[in-house]
Amino acid sequence: MIGLDTNVLVTYATQDDPRQAALAEKLIEQLTPENPGFVTQIALVESVWVLRRLFEADDQSISTFVGRLLNSRDLVIENADAARRALDETRGSVEFTDALLAQTGLAAGCDYTVTFDRRASKVDGMRLAATVA
Repeated sequence: MIGLDTNVLVTYATQDDPRQAALAEKLIEQLTPENPGFVTQIALVESVWVLRRLFEADDQSISTFVGRLLNSRDLVIENADAARRALDETRGSVEFTDALLAQTGLAAGCDYTVTFDRRASKVDGMRLAATVA
């Protein structure tokens, strides 16, 4: 198993640099269920952030990207169950990264995650700080 950095995932998804895209493609296409790639939650969140902020990807594109990673038999996603639950929540107006943060906390045994972000506070497992202080 080999780990995949954010820049490899983003380059593979966007094909933004032809030389690096060819390398990313070669690396990822060599992966198999017996010799998979590993995607940490950090790389997953960073990839979503980069796609949204730098490439101006919309919610549907982000959901498609994350869904493809989660459904790949050639990848192992760290805490995949929390990522799947987070992806399910993003079907509304919730950001994947906020939903993943909340789901990871719930999986770790947290009652909830406190936030100052009003939009994020609507995510299952998140609460607005002003309501709990």
